[in-house]
Amino acid sequence: MARGVRTGALTAALAPLLAAFRAPERAPDRASFDRMHRGRRIQGVRTADGHWHVTLDGRPLHLMRRADGTWLSMVDHYCSYPTPLDAARAAADALAPGERLREAGTEPRHQHRGGRHGVRA
Repeated sequence: MARGVRTGALTAALAPLLAAFRAPERAPDRASFDRMHRGRRIQGVRTADGHWHVTLDGRPLHLMRRADGTWLSMVDHYCSYPTPLDAARAAADALAPGERLREAGTEPRHQHRGGRHGVRA
């Protein structure tokens, strides 16, 4: 009987410690945000189909959702972030002072003319 009491006391004492090591539950994404971050205005709204429309200083910022539920942007596509707002903040941080996103539809045309293409590290 003493053994059962000790086991129960040990379990009760370790419960808070074990709970601290569990993965934190993520709060659901909000439906919209409008924030200033380091002098840049970040706005985002979730559309009816569940996609996000995010702008950085009024220009569209393309976000992608990863299979693990995190987000990345086309500006900072090497790291992923827990929310669209966090991904937009990281994109704002990655831009140089005075640098802005391109207007939609003004991307330069890229033509392949042969040669080797691929990842270069």
